[in-house]
Amino acid sequence: MANILSVKGLYGGYGSQMVVRGVSFEVGRGEFLGIIGPNGSGKSTLLRLATRILKPSAGSVMLDGKNIRSIDSKAFFRRVAFVSQDTIIQFPFTARQIVLMGRIPHLKRLQFETRRDLEIADRALALTDTSHLAERPIDSLSAGERQRVIIAKALAQEPELLFLDEPTSHLDIGHQARTLDLLKKLNMEKNLTIVMVLHDLNLASAYCDRLIMLNDGVIYREGCPDEVLTYQNIEAIYHTVVLVNKSRITSRPNIVVVPGGVAFTKEKRVNNG
Repeated sequence: MANILSVKGLYGGYGSQMVVRGVSFEVGRGEFLGIIGPNGSGKSTLLRLATRILKPSAGSVMLDGKNIRSIDSKAFFRRVAFVSQDTIIQFPFTARQIVLMGRIPHLKRLQFETRRDLEIADRALALTDTSHLAERPIDSLSAGERQRVIIAKALAQEPELLFLDEPTSHLDIGHQARTLDLLKKLNMEKNLTIVMVLHDLNLASAYCDRLIMLNDGVIYREGCPDEVLTYQNIEAIYHTVVLVNKSRITSRPNIVVVPGGVAFTKEKRVNNG
């Protein structure tokens, strides 16, 4: 699998605060990579560094072997889309207008959207179950509805590489499943490469091919869900007692938080697994 993204020795943060410290990893074309870790571990900062929002203090992010800082902005965003967890929209654009903004990298200066652009935007609205919201002002939508519109905007960019920061945080359980099922389908059928930050370890386990577990700005563990989502790793960085079983549906790790933090011996873990 050829690599589409290569991160090498990356340092970055805010002012004098170095949040990400010496992170290196690669993402294969068509891979579905999950980034997990406790609050403050550097997950969102890492995505901002990888999408040109933040400038690194040291290290590099390479897209197909080319430093992203050297790529023309429009050319970069024709290939890369980013769904932030805290998108702020200050004007009451309609949902369709927001989604159409995803077509801007594909338009020439002062060019209006073509019929094809409108069709792509409407398809993105349909895929994210937001067609019925198309004419609604974005500031009249719930947090979950707004999040799905922002995901539709990213899909309208028709990216090769899609970054998402907590895309399910404002969604109910039904839309969580539908959104991640859609992303997995696009990943498998369209070879869309996805790098996604998730807090929900069970969703990360079920949908991601590979996981990077961050802690205190560095990579603590990296590998497939079975390798990363062990009770030892989870308890070490989340400081929470858990049981890790095999899901009967996905055959991947399923994490259960133990109420009250009751300590388990190895024998008890096996008997309760």
